[in-house]
Amino acid sequence: MKTWLDAWPVVRQLTGDDPLGRGDAVRSKRTDGLTPRTATADRVVQSVCPYCAVGCGQRVYVQDEQVTQIEGDPDSPISRGRLCPKGAASKNLVTNSTRETRIRYRRPYATEWEDLDLDTAMDMIADRVIRTRRETWQDEVDGKRVNRTMGIASLGGATLDNEENYLMKKLYTALGAVQVENQARI
Repeated sequence: MKTWLDAWPVVRQLTGDDPLGRGDAVRSKRTDGLTPRTATADRVVQSVCPYCAVGCGQRVYVQDEQVTQIEGDPDSPISRGRLCPKGAASKNLVTNSTRETRIRYRRPYATEWEDLDLDTAMDMIADRVIRTRRETWQDEVDGKRVNRTMGIASLGGATLDNEENYLMKKLYTALGAVQVENQARI
């Protein structure tokens, strides 16, 4: 006759045929009723973890155009299916209810935020870059030709790959910026 004590996984593990607790000893009715979040996915998209420069491979499971799970990609030669704690929690990065998906802008001295459309925001950024470059441009310093602006700088993120860093360096050099750095070197 089974007692309530027999229902505990630890008791089943110690008294049964599964001393390591890797099989039936740890199963329950609730466990048997669960289905993995990956089983119901419509499609799987390969991606790269956005957190650092390592570039661990990820499999993004999508159901009804919603991300349901993100796991390490075992086919990745870099991470071989493994993710660090931040990478393993990256599903929250795209599905968190507090994630801002609109362009929000607070004008100088304003107390409220307003929503902007993408074209307006991009025009504002371009106008500010052009104005800053014009106002801070230096042809010469102490009689030496420098052709630069000290009003624009770039600090790239550690998740940028070599190609992205190359393009950013080209862009900022074309703008005349000399303060171009990457977080990966700091």
